[in-house]
Amino acid sequence: MLKNIFVSEVRVKILKLLLLNPTKSFHVRAIVRAVKAEINAVRRELDNLVSINLLSKRQSSNKIFYTVNVLHPYFPDLVSLFAKDEGVGAEIIKRQKKLGNIKYAVLSRAYLRGRQSTALDVDLFIVGTVDESELDKLIKEAEATTGREINYTVMDEEEFNYRKRTYDQFVMKVLSQSRAMLIGDEEEFSSVIATLPS
Repeated sequence: MLKNIFVSEVRVKILKLLLLNPTKSFHVRAIVRAVKAEINAVRRELDNLVSINLLSKRQSSNKIFYTVNVLHPYFPDLVSLFAKDEGVGAEIIKRQKKLGNIKYAVLSRAYLRGRQSTALDVDLFIVGTVDESELDKLIKEAEATTGREINYTVMDEEEFNYRKRTYDQFVMKVLSQSRAMLIGDEEEFSSVIATLPS
């Protein structure tokens, strides 16, 4: 099935648009404008993505609307992949050195699926020593672009490991939520057996 997903630049642009806006429906002309491609190429790629059930389509009046199928088995992985190539995730990866010494950076999949944040949600979690003013600037830019608030938490590695070992409620919540790993090793991040300093 992967060969049906990543075969053309137009398809990648369509996937990026729909995967990163999973709560929205787009009609063909809007997709054509967004991906800056010929209408026939867009229609062909939409048909291919509908044929593998990654997109669903519905007709309203004389327009056909397309929506990503969030129940597709590849949806979570594709969202994680595209989160590294677009938006706040891509900016964190691109500006990693400027931001400081980041051991782990994760984005909540609920945020990527379009959920509006509440004070109890953690959309972005970073472990390491970070230049807070640089990160704050990056977050403000991302919020201005998307029109959505990003709740984030930064924790140094020592505190993170200690709070994992003590099964701290906040850290356990972060570890239990589905996520897109931007920086760092997934297994190491989620393991509650932290190595002791030598």
